[in-house]
Amino acid sequence: MWNPFKKRPLLSDENEIFQIETYRWLLTYFGGVDFYNKTKLILPTEEYFPSRFEEPEEATKYTFEQVKKYSGLEKWPCELEIQEEDPVLLVGDLLMVQGVENNPHGTFTVNENNEAVITYNPKLVSDPTQMVSTFSHELAHYLTSTAPEPPPGGWENWEFATDITATFLGFGIFQANSVFNFQQYQGIGTQGWQTTGGGYLSETEQSYSLAIFLMLKEISPEIAYPYCDGNIKALLKNALNEIENKDFINELRKVEYIEQSS
Repeated sequence: MWNPFKKRPLLSDENEIFQIETYRWLLTYFGGVDFYNKTKLILPTEEYFPSRFEEPEEATKYTFEQVKKYSGLEKWPCELEIQEEDPVLLVGDLLMVQGVENNPHGTFTVNENNEAVITYNPKLVSDPTQMVSTFSHELAHYLTSTAPEPPPGGWENWEFATDITATFLGFGIFQANSVFNFQQYQGIGTQGWQTTGGGYLSETEQSYSLAIFLMLKEISPEIAYPYCDGNIKALLKNALNEIENKDFINELRKVEYIEQSS
């Protein structure tokens, strides 16, 4: 029976299936005891990122090493390189250069010597949340590049699956909070507002992925709520309520882990 007051689901059927199947893929090849017993929900607190540095380069390297450690990739060889500065688009009080793109927040590549290289945009130094989100995303690339089969839907979905992987590694709060950022900027003779964002999933999709992680790990959402931006907190609550009435969490817990040969 048609009900005009029935609440619409957060995700389309297609997007929900993609999230479930991506978690199934991750649990199959990167899950097991380590996921359930060792993977933590990483919080933006001094407990997880305790040190402070005067030099931005030191702080960046330290943050990268912390993200590697929490991802379980501490011993994986990887070079961290800084990108060139973004081009200056503002050439006058009201004039901006059009058609010029900023550098990405981060990249993951394997060089000619078969060495993993992650680069980051220097502007991340002033945005710790985006920095952690970017590092966890690129390290998720590194991890999933070793999977024996592509993510659901093929490698063309790799970026979307990588966002979910970063949440799977414990960085869901950073991923969700960094999707959309609205802030004021001011320069000589100029003032305004700018938006920045990271990742490939929407706020709703990131919140849903975080909800799946919390339920799989049986982590109380009360631990996450204080660190979620207002919109993310509301979306997370809605996602948890939706998933509560579904049975796929129990199905995911039954996924058998396949250990990969080194």
